[in-house]
Amino acid sequence: MKKITLALIIVLGIFFNTAAQDKIFTMEEAVLGYHLRPESKYFVWQGNLNNYTYVEEKNLVSEDANGVKKTLITVDELNTALGSGLKNFPPYSWMDENILKVNHQGKEYRVDVSDKTLKTTVTFPEGISNLTYSAGGKLYAYTVDNNLFYMNEQGEKFTVTGDKDKNIVNGQTVSRDEFGIHGGIFWSPDGKKLAFYRKDESLVTTYSVLDITTRTGSVKEIKYPMAGMKSEQITLGVYDIATKKTCFLDVADFDNERYLTNITWSPLSDVIYIQVLNRGQDHLRLNKYEAATGKFIATLFEEKSDTYIEPQNTLRFFDEKGEQFIFTTNNRDGYLSLYLHNAADGKLIKRLTPVAADVKFVAVDKTGKNLYYLSAEVSPVEEHLFQVNIKTGKSTRLTSGEGWHNVSMSKDCSLFIDNYSSLNVPRIIEITNAGKKNTRRIFEAKNPLEQYATGEITLGTVKSDDGYDLYYRLIKPVGFDSTRKYPVIVYVYGGPHSQLVRNNWTASSGLWEMYMAQHGYVVFVMDNHGTSNRGRDFENAIHRQCGQREMQDQVKGAELLKSKSWVDADRIGVHGWSYGGFMTVSLITNYPDIYKVAVAGGPVIDWKWYEVMYGERYMDTPGENPDGYSKTSLINKAKDLKGKLLICHGLIDPVVVIEHSLSFVSECIKNNVQVDYFPYPLAEHNVGGRNRIHLMQKITNYFEDYLK
Repeated sequence: MKKITLALIIVLGIFFNTAAQDKIFTMEEAVLGYHLRPESKYFVWQGNLNNYTYVEEKNLVSEDANGVKKTLITVDELNTALGSGLKNFPPYSWMDENILKVNHQGKEYRVDVSDKTLKTTVTFPEGISNLTYSAGGKLYAYTVDNNLFYMNEQGEKFTVTGDKDKNIVNGQTVSRDEFGIHGGIFWSPDGKKLAFYRKDESLVTTYSVLDITTRTGSVKEIKYPMAGMKSEQITLGVYDIATKKTCFLDVADFDNERYLTNITWSPLSDVIYIQVLNRGQDHLRLNKYEAATGKFIATLFEEKSDTYIEPQNTLRFFDEKGEQFIFTTNNRDGYLSLYLHNAADGKLIKRLTPVAADVKFVAVDKTGKNLYYLSAEVSPVEEHLFQVNIKTGKSTRLTSGEGWHNVSMSKDCSLFIDNYSSLNVPRIIEITNAGKKNTRRIFEAKNPLEQYATGEITLGTVKSDDGYDLYYRLIKPVGFDSTRKYPVIVYVYGGPHSQLVRNNWTASSGLWEMYMAQHGYVVFVMDNHGTSNRGRDFENAIHRQCGQREMQDQVKGAELLKSKSWVDADRIGVHGWSYGGFMTVSLITNYPDIYKVAVAGGPVIDWKWYEVMYGERYMDTPGENPDGYSKTSLINKAKDLKGKLLICHGLIDPVVVIEHSLSFVSECIKNNVQVDYFPYPLAEHNVGGRNRIHLMQKITNYFEDYLK
């Protein structure tokens, strides 16, 4: 073999290094490329201690704020305790500073790390759902079908409800997961009582979805309350473990289709607070009930709005006596803020966060002296941790690094773990002393895309008609040449509870967006009016006219794009799913001179076919707002379609039912307008798993065929 010269080695090294930085995503990587996301590490506080724990080389390690660490238990010691053959340390949580909880193969194990012994093993019944633990973890509530049960550590099972009517649902989430509702079981702090939702769907209409997996096809009926039609009726039961009896709270407010939101037990387990909201979602009462009898005690205060009220947060109590609580609302001062109230009579004591930005509650320290909250007050695209002295109102920013911060406070709030990223920083995790502001870095992720060709990502703003900064991210094509003209894909969601643009890693860009930039597209994403983290007025601007204000904003973004010499104004496409599908169809039919090609997934076409809870909040009922429903309906716009439109929809979608898209197609046929349609027969609202590779390839092909 001939000798390879040093010069050749250098040349080859340069070639391979350059090539290694020019990799292009496969479609599978663009869809399922979890390995291309920044690496993270799971740090969790060890019970009430100011030590955090993590897995290192298959062993569980504890470390204090100064970096002094020790091994708590090895995977071999855990296997000895469990009698198992785990190769790696499993997911875990802490019951207290010594008892480790591990779930494995349908069983829960509790291990004392101080002596490496197994304390408890609990075997759960098969087929259960909604598993919820009592305080201290001694009892376990769960549902089977529509009924509620519980069991103890010894495996004894007890029945709470025994309804045979399938229209009656116990212990499950209600109101289609709106209003901060994510479950239907609420243990009292002392573990002696169990509150639960009871949902009566007798009057709710059914909707038929087609199951093609059976020999001749079959119909599955789901309960789907459409806007303006009969809705579910909710009550709250309280089951007493000692007496094995249930009482139902005496809620007499509004009518039977009211919402019972943000169920909160008092720290003493004697009182339940409910934020009761009328069906119109513009009048809220904070009510107080006696847990033992269900008796109504008092309405502590009320809130009303000309648009809507959307309670999302339970009450937060300061101490074990429950004499004061924190209430969260954006209905008083224009921003999501925290307010301190007296628990006895509901009297307002003070606004705790008087800032012109939306905030999120994090914690109150054990002394009740300081409150910790996350806030957008630095920038709407950044989130930072603040401490406010409750007595003086003095506020201090505790996170300094640019970007979007997620924090976990120690039990006494003296320390916090800060996990953050920014546009060009994949991930940094630090531990900080909240009082002394001493910070120590405990993890830093490498750039997972360093071997891939990526387009330049920028964050910027466009002014809306009413003077707001609309934040966007823009990805330039790989190998960008300012003398060329590039096609553009606008990715849009645009609906409430969404913020797509943040100053975090890659500005929240998805890998498919980067994939399209690798293939010669400019990709543009902008948050319009109606999206979150910008205050009440910005969000509520869409009320009774969904899509109208949002389209005006998106057109501002399109005008920015068209002002760029390197954008081909004749080749602008748009893509979105769900509310984004609604926006996609809205844009291509209302602005055919701007948007030439569109792919809409699971789109809302007419809000009268959408469900009560979400739809009536933003649009009221069809009877109350006929002009708004008519103006926003895309059925009326089918005749105006001029560009190329592909609609994709899951055939068994229980969120945006397929009646939406099929009705639009039918209207296109009636008007002799061509439209492309692709159903996913086994998909619900989103196409997931490996099937999503097919979906994203189809979307990509459509833009390649008609926009490129």
